[in-house]
Amino acid sequence: MKTLTLFCMVIFTVSISFCQKSNALEAIRSQMRIDATDNMIDKWYPLVLDYEHGGYFSEITYDFKLGELHNKMIVTQARHIWTCSLVAEFFSDRDDYLNYAAHGFKFLKEVMWDQKFGGFYNLVSKEGKPIAKKGEEKTAYGNSFALYGLAAYYRVSKDEQALQLAKKTFLWLEEHSHDPINKGYYQSLNRDGSRILRDSTFDSTSEIGYKDQNSSIHLLEAFTELYKVWPDKLVAERLEELLLLIRDTIVNDRNYMNLFFEPDWTPVTFNKETKDIIKKHYYLDHVSFGHDVEIAYLMLEASEILKREDTEETLLKGKMMVDHALENGWDKAFGGFYDGGYYFGADQSLTIVNSDKNWWSQAEGLNTLLIMQHHFPNDSHNYGVYFNHLWEYVNTFFMDDRYGGWYEWGQDSKPETKNNLKGHVWKANYHNFRALVNCLKLLEE
Repeated sequence: MKTLTLFCMVIFTVSISFCQKSNALEAIRSQMRIDATDNMIDKWYPLVLDYEHGGYFSEITYDFKLGELHNKMIVTQARHIWTCSLVAEFFSDRDDYLNYAAHGFKFLKEVMWDQKFGGFYNLVSKEGKPIAKKGEEKTAYGNSFALYGLAAYYRVSKDEQALQLAKKTFLWLEEHSHDPINKGYYQSLNRDGSRILRDSTFDSTSEIGYKDQNSSIHLLEAFTELYKVWPDKLVAERLEELLLLIRDTIVNDRNYMNLFFEPDWTPVTFNKETKDIIKKHYYLDHVSFGHDVEIAYLMLEASEILKREDTEETLLKGKMMVDHALENGWDKAFGGFYDGGYYFGADQSLTIVNSDKNWWSQAEGLNTLLIMQHHFPNDSHNYGVYFNHLWEYVNTFFMDDRYGGWYEWGQDSKPETKNNLKGHVWKANYHNFRALVNCLKLLEE
């Protein structure tokens, strides 16, 4: 497999249009199909279906067996619904996957939706009992993925109950999470939907009470998916609002996204503090290369769905973000995107402060680099070259040739994680499966 990939890389660096006529391109497509099916989804399903309590199991061991801890988070549950729906849509020979998606939908509708206050619980036990965690009973992020999964499931199944629940979710967010004054959405909510107000009692490292880029970009993603099946005027208005907010406010002048914000969208930063304090608050304030390459794709997708006249401007903004990530966050030795960097003080150059490489950043990189190559085939950044380097890196250091699936961390820098979990509440298969399917669509055009 790796020899084929290296051969493809040499051919592909000439130009993607040339590759489209070559046997090498067919080899890439063929391998991606195998990695998306035999080595990924067929490992996960039907293994993760919980037929006793509903929904999907959470913890999957390194050798694809059920683990021990199966609390169920709305994000993971909804992502499984989305993935199974996409499998049913894209791989017509896998008939069971629509049933797998319906299985998850039933759990969302009957267990994870709060029948008293509306909105989706963030976390429940394996049996479906809500687990209350301060500041995380309900979140915009969690409800965004519920919406994402429901819209995709409806698109494929035409189950009207799914569309109705998607509409209820959108309107619940509109009532409880949307900020009509400063725009965007509040992330942290109490069970009754009331906003959690940040005060002096909160630890400085806590994200609770801030607005943030992560919930914003995934609400954008979810509203895009919803708009495909429910082209409602208010959905279009909120989708456009988020697109412009992200593109023109959350993305800063240096072409990366700030991570957390005050309610008026003032960035949360520790730039003027000591390096020890900056390090302590890494989660709240750093350059996240994975999110930057991901939003380049999500912004373009939203703009195209809305048929905006300034889509070219959005594409160029995304390009500048990808360029920034390649120039500052790419591992020149092994390949792949680092987890995070930082501009200390008045430094003009970025320092890598977290050199680990996670699975989802590489997946989003594959997708976005191929999109950039498609739109800018003659650009000096040679996105096709980077795409092939990243594809080789993923094949070598992320894909498990023993048991299938993707490792959570690049084995070039974290080989000690080889036998870590393949799945948990924050890791399933949505990022990497979506990336492979999107790449296949582009490569087959």
